[in-house]
Amino acid sequence: MIICITSEGNNLDSKVDQRFGRAQYFIFYNDETSQFEAVQNENVSGTGGVGVQSGQLVAGKQAKIVLTGSVGPNASQTLESSGIDVVLNVEGSVKEAIERFQNGELKTTEGPNAEEKSGLK
Repeated sequence: MIICITSEGNNLDSKVDQRFGRAQYFIFYNDETSQFEAVQNENVSGTGGVGVQSGQLVAGKQAKIVLTGSVGPNASQTLESSGIDVVLNVEGSVKEAIERFQNGELKTTEGPNAEEKSGLK
């Protein structure tokens, strides 16, 4: 399964980025091979629609779950319609987030926990 983690950097020691749509990077971690790919988010400086665009990027990478701090309503709807589960309020390093998820300490949630365009604040 591919797990997507929003990240402030391009490696597993980076902190989890608290913003989904405007995350600096997306780390795509394959829990079967323990391999990962860091993808710089080109939507960081977009003026609108970044949650949807980021959701489409994640769906295109075949992720089944997203670990992040917060997600707005448009991104939430895009991820949900793509069959991607979301875990919110995730903190610490990417590596710690993966371990906590694999140990069953993090649970998926439904719906957004941020207002529209909150990543701009």
